[in-house]
Order: sequence, then structure tokens, then C-alpha cells
Amino acid sequence: MILIGPPGAGKGTQAQRLVEKFAIPHISSGDMLRAAVAEGTELGKQADGFMKSGQLVPDDVVIGMVIDRIGKPDAAGGFMLDGFPRTRPQAEALDTALAGAGVSLDRVLLIEVPDSLIVERIVGRRSDPQTGAIYHLKFNPPPPELADRLVQRKDDTEEACRARLDKYHSETAPIVPFYEQKGVLVRVNGEGPPDQVTRRIVDALR
Repeated sequence: MILIGPPGAGKGTQAQRLVEKFAIPHISSGDMLRAAVAEGTELGKQADGFMKSGQLVPDDVVIGMVIDRIGKPDAAGGFMLDGFPRTRPQAEALDTALAGAGVSLDRVLLIEVPDSLIVERIVGRRSDPQTGAIYHLKFNPPPPELADRLVQRKDDTEEACRARLDKYHSETAPIVPFYEQKGVLVRVNGEGPPDQVTRRIVDALR
């Protein structure tokens, strides 16, 4: 399964719940890159070279890591890929590599949330630098005594949020019709409390 959706759609929360429910590994592209570099694999060394020089890791290196990762024993019963692919060419190249590895995708899960709600969710987020706890001014208000010490992350401003949404719509959204044509795309409404969204996802995956 591949998990996609705009920034702030709740992918992180839902990914955590789904990997527990289905007992499958959560393969995040960022975590996978860091693990491959730490393990010193051939692909990890290649990726490290690109990252140290401030370049993006090429798609073929990332796809090679995905194929390596899903070949590990813990992924034998399935896996959830998150954070990759982010563009249509990546989706097409990954599809070819998966076919070559004898793996077929069961589902591509798209969590849909309107831009206006995403901006509200992200701009209202605040974190406690002392405990790491995350609050939301509207949806999960902090205790009054903590209000003064909470901070807003630099990329949680409205300007930064809208820039990330623009990037998502221009680069990542085009993978939706690609998977739709293949008949594996499942759309789930990401509005409402997390428990409600989880129930919708589980029902959709059944």
C-alpha cells in the first residue's frame, strides 16, 4: 500500500494506526534513506554522497532502496510506503521496479482534505519546546499556563503552508490519475476526528 495526501492531511497519525492494525512496516522515504546510510549499504553510500553535497537523491537510487527494503522479511506480509512517490515520473518508475520485483500494489490510499481546512490545521499548530507536545489553538487547545512558552514552527505559517500546498498540487497530485487508471486508488475523506478517519480508511480497505 502507498499512502498519499496533502501536507497536514493527518497521514502521520493514520499511518501509525494502520501499520499497527495490519501488522506491516511503515516505510517512510526519509527514514529509509537514513537507515540505508547508517547501514552503509551500497545504495546508502550513493545517497550519502548526494546528500552531503546538498543534492537531491536521484529517483533510481531511492527506488533501489525501496525494492531492497520491501525485500526484507518484515515486509513479506505487506508494507505501507509513505513519502514516495511524490511525482508522476517517480510513480511510473516505481511501478516498473515493483513489477520487476514481482510485487503488485493492492491499494494507493489518498487522504483528502480541503486546502482551507489544511491551512487552519497547520497555522494553528503550536509545540511545547520543553516537552515536545503538540497542541492546536482550536482543535486541541493547550492548558492556559503553557500558552506563553508554546512556539509555532517556521514552516507552520500560512505563507509556508500555502507554498507546500502549491507544490503538492503541481507535483504530487498528478500521480492520483495514474493510480486511478490502474484501479488501485482509494479516496478517503480526511475531515473530522482521527478515530472517525481511521474507521473510514479501514472500511475502504476492506
